[in-house]
Amino acid sequence: MIPRDPDTEPSVEDTELEEPEAMKQALADETKRAEEYLASWQRVQADFVNFKRRNEQEREETIKMANAELARTILPILDDFERALEHVEPPMAEDSWVEGIRLIERKLRAGLESQGVREIQALGEKFDPNLHEAAMHSKGPDGIVVQELQKGYILHDRVIRPSMVVVGNGEIESEEEIGPEDD
Repeated sequence: MIPRDPDTEPSVEDTELEEPEAMKQALADETKRAEEYLASWQRVQADFVNFKRRNEQEREETIKMANAELARTILPILDDFERALEHVEPPMAEDSWVEGIRLIERKLRAGLESQGVREIQALGEKFDPNLHEAAMHSKGPDGIVVQELQKGYILHDRVIRPSMVVVGNGEIESEEEIGPEDD
């Protein structure tokens, strides 16, 4: 057996002790890296799931709102039908062509409703700037819609045209201004 120099060569016991410590450290380092990779992968996977969900929501919203521009184009036509029918003289109200116009107006309204277009209720309601556009103030209960100048519409809970309204200013009409009552 060759004698060993204790100052330059590690002993067998020292090598055996250092290797397990080095291996434990290397294992701990690799375990830490693996955990970091796993956490990173999990974040990327969660981001991808969120991306898919947002993308699906946006697609659904686009589909729901695809008809908004078409509805905005048709609404003035519906307004014209309503105005025309309001001004039909009583003797002509029973004519077949007037009834035909009424049917067309109802079909147009039903078609819009089937696509999710709903009328905004305004008259007598509290003024809501999200739903109503104030055209002027008039005598009446403060902050209450006293007259509707143009109907507003909602498509799938989104306003596509606000109601144009007259809002009460808090002044109450006196009986003299209203006129004498019929007895």
